[in-house]
Amino acid sequence: MLTPCVGREQVQDLLAVAMSTSRWVTVVGPPGCGKTLLVRHATEHLPDRVWVNATGLRCTQEVLTACLDALNTQPAPGDSAEGVLRRALDGTGTMLVIDGLETLEEDLGTTLQQVLDATSGARLTITTREMAGQPGEHVVRVGPLPVPGSLDPLTGPAVELFTRRAQAAGGFPLDLSAHEADVRRLLRATGGLPLLIEQLAVQSALIGVANVEPAASLAMAVQASYDLLDDDHQRCFRRLALMQTPVSIAVLAAITEVDRAEASRLGTGLARRSLVEVLPDGRFDMLSPIRRHGAFLTASTQDSARTRAALVAWADSAAPDHDNVGAGDAAWLPDLPVMRAAISSACADPTTRDLGYALANRIFSALYTSMRAREAVEILEGVLVSGDGPGVIGAQVARRAGIAASEVRGTYEGLWLLDRADEHAALAREPGLEMARTASIRAEMHLDAGAFDLAEQEANRAMTLDPTGRSIARQATRTLVDVRVARGDFMAAVSCAERIIPTHDANDERWISLSARTLLGRVALEQGRLAEAEAAARATVAESRRLAEDRVRLLAETLLRQVDPSGPVTTSERDGLPWAVRLPVLAQDARDLLESGHPDEGAGLAADVVVLADSSRLGRDAVEARLVLAHALLSLGETDQAASTFLAALDRAASMPMPLRAADALDGLALVAQAREQRDARLLSGAAAEIRRRRQALPWGLAARRRPVAGRACPAGWVRRGNLSDDGLREVGRIFAPWSPPTDSPLDALTRAEREVAERVADGLTSRQIAEELFVSPRTVDTHLSHIYRKLDINTRARLAAMVVDLR
Repeated sequence: MLTPCVGREQVQDLLAVAMSTSRWVTVVGPPGCGKTLLVRHATEHLPDRVWVNATGLRCTQEVLTACLDALNTQPAPGDSAEGVLRRALDGTGTMLVIDGLETLEEDLGTTLQQVLDATSGARLTITTREMAGQPGEHVVRVGPLPVPGSLDPLTGPAVELFTRRAQAAGGFPLDLSAHEADVRRLLRATGGLPLLIEQLAVQSALIGVANVEPAASLAMAVQASYDLLDDDHQRCFRRLALMQTPVSIAVLAAITEVDRAEASRLGTGLARRSLVEVLPDGRFDMLSPIRRHGAFLTASTQDSARTRAALVAWADSAAPDHDNVGAGDAAWLPDLPVMRAAISSACADPTTRDLGYALANRIFSALYTSMRAREAVEILEGVLVSGDGPGVIGAQVARRAGIAASEVRGTYEGLWLLDRADEHAALAREPGLEMARTASIRAEMHLDAGAFDLAEQEANRAMTLDPTGRSIARQATRTLVDVRVARGDFMAAVSCAERIIPTHDANDERWISLSARTLLGRVALEQGRLAEAEAAARATVAESRRLAEDRVRLLAETLLRQVDPSGPVTTSERDGLPWAVRLPVLAQDARDLLESGHPDEGAGLAADVVVLADSSRLGRDAVEARLVLAHALLSLGETDQAASTFLAALDRAASMPMPLRAADALDGLALVAQAREQRDARLLSGAAAEIRRRRQALPWGLAARRRPVAGRACPAGWVRRGNLSDDGLREVGRIFAPWSPPTDSPLDALTRAEREVAERVADGLTSRQIAEELFVSPRTVDTHLSHIYRKLDINTRARLAAMVVDLR
């Protein structure tokens, strides 16, 4: 239950009116005036309120990140925090409360105004010391409570707050008639500042109102309240003041070096004296001015060192014992900021740095399982830059940081961390083994990006460094199988796969065998052996489900759906999946939509996958998604846009190379040429047929559903060694060059999808509303807008809307 807002009825009414009439309300006032309490009361019953604790945040990026964390929204690779926040709020009606900002920097104010301008429904409330000065901002000022003058009766909100707090604190009874002069004296000294009134009221209850000295500042009042505490409460107060974030009872017990029951007694006692806040979730916190004074008191004590040691000990006891154990519901996760501070503190001291490395390594699994890859990479990177750690653990920390960075920021964003892993590996007992592990992960990154030559080099390097045949060599061999399947080198793929599909592998290596079986199923699919592909996929799905190998299971399910559209779909929630798994699943969802007669929805979802794959630098998925999108556009009769999308897929597939996907693109372009009644259709389909013939492959899926006219022969020089040649790629581009759209109007430079977005911007729709109409995600709408701005050399929605209206 919230503390009453004594004497704030008028301000509460003003705040209620402001929130009902304005989307942005800034509550301004000096520290200790009760801004936070007023906003808590005003938003207490709002079902869509999201509270952001901004205490201690100093830059725009930190504030935006805190907002996204509170909204439980994670950016995709390449996303800006502003764009993600805009999409998360648009059309939701959310009341976002940013509480405790020290100052509102100009760029933060501008960013928040732009977020509100680009969204509908979302609202914003901020508590701070000064206004932002933005056009849409409605400022509500909170000042001191009125204090009775020397001739006024001893009544009013300041008096009521004083008496209430004195009664709540217990101790000496307060008789206003008997102590009128003393109460007036103390209230005049507070200047009406509520927090100062509370401090003097508590002191009056503890030592008697006549014995309380007036305080000229909040610091003096806090000091006087502190002096009245016993030693245990003083120690608890000082150590809690050293914490920069709210803490649970477990952490409070650790830093005060008492058991949980005693910590609860101490924390409650400080709260009763208005020195500590108890948050709705039970954690303990301090107001900034009180924390500053409490931290000042530790300067001449051993509290900093004892608190640091206690935090590290708490982290050591709370973290899992094993570095591969951790769940998304780990008890310490609500105290993640404290865990992060403890690890940083341990790493700052060379004598405890090894423990800091170990702690970061031990909590990784829980962070990764709970989809907190961003926090994981930030913690691990902080550990790595603190100085060198132990060889084996340091190498593992750097590898895990690389994995998380690649997932959060893009495929290649973790490469420098893998280089760091090699530096740590040099200090390990078996440096070759650690370097082999790193090389196998680096190979997977290159594989996902579509850089097959580099993937093959790193996989071979891993096997050279680990010639014993341990799991690293098997994992690297699995990568080679994947590379060769993508290249259409099926004989080599099968030969490699047979070496890593034993019947006796340990449980922690089963995923390698299961993945290899899935890849063999893909070979069967490419070569037209559908029954074999289905059998391999079903067996892998069943076995991976039994072993809880969810990543492999999802990829096997995707293969099964390509053979049997009625195959199982066991994961309804896509957003929590790692990118390397999510995008193939989403691409298959788009195929299913197209196959079931919903080309609009299929095109929208495929466009989303294209955007995500490009931003994540997942090259293979980008090719697959473009092929699906192009087929959807062709079904919608958009032959020009389909042609350019097939050409983009062809260019990427030829460069990797992914020859069979290049053949699919050629067949798609042949369909476009037929629709335009061009005579070149047979040349295109003939080249596609030659590429497949060299691999004994057949078209499948969308490429098999609608076939172009058969080519009589492959044009000379178009295909070399089974791949589309550079000459062939140039000739295909020449065939479609005359079909480039005219550019009489600036808007003619836009693609169909970009033009549709521009038209709807001119109609006043938000990104979320446009996304709903076009069956795409708001992220894709924003991507289209960025392309539009670049092509038209503009930078605002208003300028785009004006341009479209002028040209209608």
